[in-house]
Amino acid sequence: MDNDLQLMKELTETAGPPGFEMRVHQLMKNRLTQLTNTTVEDNLGGIAGQHGESGPRILLAAHLDEVSFMVTHITKDGFLRMQPLGGWWGHVMLAQRVKVLSRKGDHTGVIGSKAPHVLSIEERKNVLEIKNMFVDIGASSKEEVESFGIEVGDPIVPICPFEVLPNPKMLMAKAWDNRAGCYVVLKVLEQIQKETHANTVFCGATVQEEVGLRGAVTLSHKINPDIAFALDVGVAADTPGMTERDGYTKLGGGPLLGFYDASMIPHLNLRDFVIDTAKEHGIPYQTDIMPGGGTDAGKFHLAHNGVPSMVVSVAARYIHSHVSMVSRDDLDMTVKLLVELIKKLDENTVQQIKGMNRRK
Repeated sequence: MDNDLQLMKELTETAGPPGFEMRVHQLMKNRLTQLTNTTVEDNLGGIAGQHGESGPRILLAAHLDEVSFMVTHITKDGFLRMQPLGGWWGHVMLAQRVKVLSRKGDHTGVIGSKAPHVLSIEERKNVLEIKNMFVDIGASSKEEVESFGIEVGDPIVPICPFEVLPNPKMLMAKAWDNRAGCYVVLKVLEQIQKETHANTVFCGATVQEEVGLRGAVTLSHKINPDIAFALDVGVAADTPGMTERDGYTKLGGGPLLGFYDASMIPHLNLRDFVIDTAKEHGIPYQTDIMPGGGTDAGKFHLAHNGVPSMVVSVAARYIHSHVSMVSRDDLDMTVKLLVELIKKLDENTVQQIKGMNRRK
């Protein structure tokens, strides 16, 4: 496994539930400090590495957190009820392995499900509500659960190992949303060390994106960028059951450029600048329109007096489940595009972008 794959493995397998990002925060901090002597942190756990000391302030940020759960109740028989942290669909949860993170250590469990033999016809048709699900850690009583150090409020994370598939460009893991973005910002910070640019670049990640874009507020106010890029994943539409109305995005088709989501419409000048740069360097790209969700850019662009912002994503299959899949080519092309954008940005270009949208 090469160094980049090892980095992907570390990022995706490290736990980072919303509000409990400590482990992946430390991993990100360790990696950033290997690349730069200057890091910036907010008081919630957002972090960025800095490259350059003058010129426009350019923020590239992923988010550290992953969709997870929280223990809300321990039954007398030793089962755990849970609250989702982020958006889940009941169909993808039952019989999946999870890990409860307690003060005394990590405990493996499974989201319980009935055997098909005892399901009625009506039960087979319905999606079980999450509030009726439970985690089984093999305990026989509430007291036994508590002896393990598990308490109400402890986070629960999915279990899925990182794996390179038979087509080595296809990579499967948990938490590509959004460790894909974390990987991209680290690679961009690594590569701009070898390039000349006229900016102060901040490459990092926010916290608590999955529960309301919360860390995007604190990190953007801490850094006060002139231009911001939110690096995330988008929904791939290249699997059976997806329709033309779901989009045309696919793994291996290049980075997704966000043209619309429920939290933001990108600044038109910046959008055109990104498109023109991609075309100039022969980088294929895909357009992403996502009416049903938002990204950290939804908060970045509202910081202070307003920040021209853009979402640059990687297509992913099966996000917001225990396992998802991305293309290594898309990760590489996204890094290349962002490096070329940084090289083209300077004070004059940023001021032109900040001006009123140039189209009439």
